[in-house]
Amino acid sequence: MSRSALALRPLKFKTQVNRYAEGSCLIEMGNTQVLCLASVEEEVPKWRKDLGEGWVTAEYAMLPRATHTRSARESVKGRVSGRTQEISRLIGRALRAVVDFKKLGPRTVTLDCEVLQADGGTRCASVNGAMIALALACRRLQREKRIAAWPLTDTVAALSVGYVGGKLCVDLCYEQDSAADVDMNVVMTGDGRFVELQGTAEHEPFSLAQSQRMIRAAAQGIEKITRIQR
Repeated sequence: MSRSALALRPLKFKTQVNRYAEGSCLIEMGNTQVLCLASVEEEVPKWRKDLGEGWVTAEYAMLPRATHTRSARESVKGRVSGRTQEISRLIGRALRAVVDFKKLGPRTVTLDCEVLQADGGTRCASVNGAMIALALACRRLQREKRIAAWPLTDTVAALSVGYVGGKLCVDLCYEQDSAADVDMNVVMTGDGRFVELQGTAEHEPFSLAQSQRMIRAAAQGIEKITRIQR
């Protein structure tokens, strides 16, 4: 069944899908599936030891057969690709934007985002699922009285948007993404502030007016994602 250009793909969050992680979420955005696990460690990086504050970081990876053809594991290759590093940092930055590190206390929460099936928008799906996993981990910390106050200041969500064949579209699948004239990833907090804007002209440069239309369309879609997250 086709969808309109400004409609989101079917979105599902399934929580508590891992018995060991403090927080876990399997997110499906259309045919893209990402498993997001939050792990809590009672220590922080060396450069944060004397601050009395916590830290949140993320790691992103894809199963070898998450796409049409199998790709060798990066661990077997012996190096992490620039793309993987970039996406890991994006997820971490997005989540840290809504964390009060003093309230989190001197501990680290690591979000592992494993792409099980990729059909476009994996970095955005990772942000959306990791937000749920992080919130569940914080809820467990509070329930176990390891933290006194709720450490999250808001939620965060992400969405892809672009022009495909001259038409504005949101939540791009792989087919749309590979044919896009321009695409953008937008990350926003639940109260409507921007965390990150990543825009790239694939074929033709885009105008200020086009960028504004993309941002507005993404913001409307992110508002819907945020309602589902909450």
